[in-house]
Amino acid sequence: MNDCLFFGLNENPTLSQNEPEIIIKPIQFKFENENENENENENENENENENENENENENEKQIKQISTNFFGTIFLFENGKAIEYLNENDPNQNPSKIQIENIQKVTVDAENEAILTIEGNVFAKGIDIYSNNPKEFINISSLIEDKNDRIIQDIVSGYKSIYLLTSNQNVYGIGSNFQGQLGLDFETLQGTEKPMLMMKNVSKIFTGNFSSCVFLLNSNQELFGCGDNEFAQLGLGESRKEEQIHKLTKIQNIPKGKIIDIQCGFYHSIMLIENQNQNENPKRKLYSCGSAQYNGLGKNENTYEFTEIKSSLFENDDNILDFSVGYNHTLILTSNNKMIGFGDNYLGQLGTGNTKNQPIPIQIEIPKLRFNEEISNYHISCGNLNSFLYYSPFLSPFSNLEEDLIKLFRRKEFCNISFKTKNGEIVEAHKLILKYRLNQNQNQNQNENENEKLKEIISKKSIKESNQIFEMIYSSNSKINPKLYSEIKEIINSNEKIEETIKRIYLNESEKDFIIERKEKQYKFPKLILIMRSELYRGMFLSVTEDKSNKVTDYSELSNKSFQIFEYWIYSNQIKDEIEITQEIINEIKIGIDYFQLNQTNPNLFDLLINKFNNQN
Repeated sequence: MNDCLFFGLNENPTLSQNEPEIIIKPIQFKFENENENENENENENENENENENENENENEKQIKQISTNFFGTIFLFENGKAIEYLNENDPNQNPSKIQIENIQKVTVDAENEAILTIEGNVFAKGIDIYSNNPKEFINISSLIEDKNDRIIQDIVSGYKSIYLLTSNQNVYGIGSNFQGQLGLDFETLQGTEKPMLMMKNVSKIFTGNFSSCVFLLNSNQELFGCGDNEFAQLGLGESRKEEQIHKLTKIQNIPKGKIIDIQCGFYHSIMLIENQNQNENPKRKLYSCGSAQYNGLGKNENTYEFTEIKSSLFENDDNILDFSVGYNHTLILTSNNKMIGFGDNYLGQLGTGNTKNQPIPIQIEIPKLRFNEEISNYHISCGNLNSFLYYSPFLSPFSNLEEDLIKLFRRKEFCNISFKTKNGEIVEAHKLILKYRLNQNQNQNQNENENEKLKEIISKKSIKESNQIFEMIYSSNSKINPKLYSEIKEIINSNEKIEETIKRIYLNESEKDFIIERKEKQYKFPKLILIMRSELYRGMFLSVTEDKSNKVTDYSELSNKSFQIFEYWIYSNQIKDEIEITQEIINEIKIGIDYFQLNQTNPNLFDLLINKFNNQN
């Protein structure tokens, strides 16, 4: 059974049946057949009970994400399916299923919605997306001119516009540009039904609820924005307020720290910053800018640049886990099991039990959560004039044992670390792998020293040489560049023992590497990588009955060239530039994907091959 609380405006079609139009305290959200089942007689015959069970199974899917706005509400489930309540529907109409499979993310805003699939395709609909038939989903990612840029990594909806982040870290915009929200030439382009390139080298896109402004963060943590700035919601300073910013403009005077998220309301924007102090655990703080007239800033005065939202409710040992911004209200979940909110509340969208607006943060009482879980497994989704609090834990396709491995990947000390090449390009590596491969002991200072040595080496290399260095560190294969290896050999120590936590993940085996032998040549892979990448090896390492030897002999269906492609992709999610793709290689890789039971991620290996093959021809 899903654990989902709802409060605020009970929109049409009615989100929660048999409830008033305004719900001022959180209630349990129920899907259509859950409401019907409550009224069923306990003495129903066997056939009726079977039908009931089928209905329950249909809706007892774990919620993965809720996206809600003026246009409607979409529920995405862990099985990759979604249902939608759209405000254009008849008030008595049941929610409709979205006829798209393998959905990874959903997003909805004013008069548009978009669906991102696991394969990296984006389907969208809306009057500003496809004016000929605004109720029909079309594949907008396929409309990108550059065929090599059609694998999409993330999507965000804004006011009458949709933004796509590709696997190549490029951002495209589609829809309305009437307030400059696409950052393109306003004089000649007031809207587009074709994705247009906005910016390259982007790591994240931020916009929000009914918002006509957008922020783009590049890999150097530089922030750019464009669109509506009438209420200073871009944070450009008092001199730039009451302007529409039609070109992407760098946002100055950003608070120090790592930008985790930015969400926009109609009159304001709120930024989540993580301050990373080496001697303390990371602390997250909220900053806001825009107009205070509509209660959305968490403070009582207008703010033209991002400034901190201060409250005694944010204790020193408390940290922000999740937050969501609606049209003009914000809800926050903290590590001390608190829900904090501020903003407009005239329709009960804060869930306080009344309709009094709250310009500064207050703590909100929430009912006892159905699942005996940490608050970190819950999430907030604020709509235009309502809100959801829902249970959605980090679910992985892995076993309980491997969940420990996942948690290691999510810990701060094992997050990605960035290196700059001699040309200022960014190369990222995973701290967990570096800790595993570099000559490091349990001493934290030693850990930092080795990373500093590596940074110094990378700073003098090209992007190509840098990638070769990381390939060497990750794989420890014999096929290495002797000149590069001589520079890094002092900080590589393949014989160092794995720390105890990681050893347990490897079922207490002392060997770090798993060896695949091919025609008298050995390829070494960290089991850590193979567990994450391949169902075949995951089952092999975790099975209590199968042989746990460290070798698998030659898989002859793959040629050497195809195996090199497979090996390189395992580590980098990329295809080597120098390898020419043929139809024979594509056929072999397709067989290999099935054989190794690869857990495909974006970018998808097969799609990368097809794109490169088409580009060659």
